[in-house]
Amino acid sequence: MLSSSVLRAYLVAARIAGNVATSREASLRSYRLFAARDPRVLIGIDPERTWRQPDLIGLMADRCGVSADPRCVSGQDVIDPGRTMAALDAFADRLGAAAERRAPVLLGTGHPDRLLGFYAALADALSAAGCTVLTPAQGRCVDITTRFGLRTYNLEYVRGVALVRPPGPPGPGCATGAHSHSPLPVRTVLAAAAEAGGPLPELVIGDHGWVCGAGQLGFEAIGLADTDDPALFVGEAEGRVSVVVPLDDGVRSDYYLPLTRYVLNRACLSQ
Repeated sequence: MLSSSVLRAYLVAARIAGNVATSREASLRSYRLFAARDPRVLIGIDPERTWRQPDLIGLMADRCGVSADPRCVSGQDVIDPGRTMAALDAFADRLGAAAERRAPVLLGTGHPDRLLGFYAALADALSAAGCTVLTPAQGRCVDITTRFGLRTYNLEYVRGVALVRPPGPPGPGCATGAHSHSPLPVRTVLAAAAEAGGPLPELVIGDHGWVCGAGQLGFEAIGLADTDDPALFVGEAEGRVSVVVPLDDGVRSDYYLPLTRYVLNRACLSQ
């Protein structure tokens, strides 16, 4: 098993934690938009309390390790690898608990180009442990508002992981699916599962709107988030998201392989 100390060093070397590529400017912009309750940044969370930008800076400093100084307005963000490790352990423990009770699970990603392999390995291991990996609403259309206007996407599953893809043949950069923050896909999936009268997920695993949308509806949700995704950490702080792992969600997909091995080993799941 990969030791905690070795993985911690790897996280920093691969820039999954430590000095990450996400800029301070991008994070602060997200905090400003979240404070203004912009739906593009809320991504499915309806905050119970008022979150001002200074509050969000404090929260993200606590949960991620970014600078707590509001005068720090430029440069690259920093994620404390110790916080990433602690959250990975909690994430793995939730997976292990779901596997022990053979719970139905749902996995979905808005970062298929980077994180599909990570989630697919979890889906394979949970299925092998006896969990039902749910795939409702396959092929359904979802209309999502983007910066380019209203776009229609198709819901698809790749190795048990839900994602959205533009209709038609995959275009450049969309071979694995489209990047999305929207909670509409998970709402569509959960509604379809309820309509079919089949099992509902006891655990939702993913990122972006998949976690926030599910958590807001009362489903247990765990996931990964970057420093410019405050919604997941607010959801965690307010009790609607169970675990959020702070990390850079935009590095090369193969860089997440050691995290996959570590999580599956800790959760006592087959690989």
